[in-house]
Amino acid sequence: MNCRNILAVCLSLILIVFVTGCFLTDRRSTKIGVAMPTQTRQRWNQDGANIERKLLERGYSVELEFGNNEIDLQVSQIDKMIEDGCKVIIIGAVDANSLSEVLDKAKNNGIKIISYDRLIMNTDAIDYYATFDNLAVGTIQGEYIEDKLGLKVGRGPYNLEIIAGSLDDNNTIFFFEGAMEVLRPYIQSKQLVVQSRQVNLKQCAIPHWKEHIAKERMLNILNTYYIDKYLDVALCANDSVAIGVMGALEDKGYYDTDDEKVPIITGQDCDRKNMNMIINAEQTMSIFKDTRLLAEQVVKMVDAIVAGKEPETNDIGNYNNGVKFVPSFLVRPQFVDKDNYREVLIDSGYYNEAEFQNP
Repeated sequence: MNCRNILAVCLSLILIVFVTGCFLTDRRSTKIGVAMPTQTRQRWNQDGANIERKLLERGYSVELEFGNNEIDLQVSQIDKMIEDGCKVIIIGAVDANSLSEVLDKAKNNGIKIISYDRLIMNTDAIDYYATFDNLAVGTIQGEYIEDKLGLKVGRGPYNLEIIAGSLDDNNTIFFFEGAMEVLRPYIQSKQLVVQSRQVNLKQCAIPHWKEHIAKERMLNILNTYYIDKYLDVALCANDSVAIGVMGALEDKGYYDTDDEKVPIITGQDCDRKNMNMIINAEQTMSIFKDTRLLAEQVVKMVDAIVAGKEPETNDIGNYNNGVKFVPSFLVRPQFVDKDNYREVLIDSGYYNEAEFQNP
């Protein structure tokens, strides 16, 4: 290589270093707000930590807050992010219907808003939505029940009760409808019998996903409709309501029998506590939503916004927040049970085996 070529290579390297340095410097001056709903649930801690870590790795300044499940607190946190000059704010809402006013302020300040996993309703200030395929969450739960009970080959009847999520979370509608699209025909044919006759979403909803409310509702159902009958399936929307249901079943002696007689119990989020219950045959399955993948996608959205580009989305016509259809990116979930948890959760590095009890 002659001197002229060496000089050209050196100049190119210097230019690359200079441009990269300028880009990283620009990112360090770009503040991103992350508002998560609570630290009382394992998954929201993981979501917040994953997003913060990935943003910091890309060189952004990050302002992370948890709303403690208090609407007013989260509103004040978002307001501070606006005042602090955040360019983008990622929001997992405490209450999806209570942020219109503060988000109008964000929009007026030119701040882009990414609604995270819970669709924020009744405002045009939401620019993008990043979530899991929430209809698929319910569909997978329904298909799991369908398969385990042999409903396709005509087995039954089996007794089913439905424990849905919180009505202030828009995802609850998708979870419920996804499952019921699979199970409703079997209810109509009486292969599945809901002894309580509580089959619409409002009847089955558990406010704020509270364990104790789920337990109280299930105890009432068992004491009223199952005095001389046996519950075969509890369709639980997530792991927290599943814990409440399992508490009620334990109180009624369901876990005093062998494993074959324990009802099928669904869940969602693969929380550590619930995974141990799955390993010990108390809960049957949970839906795994790999928050690492969702965090990665959200950070890609931030990168595009900061660069003045349009973020990648894969759904533009299904998520209407009451004002507009919000461009969305959906990540596909999968089920986890006692048979595949090692492969899905441990081999992937999501959990360490030491975090689980021995089966």
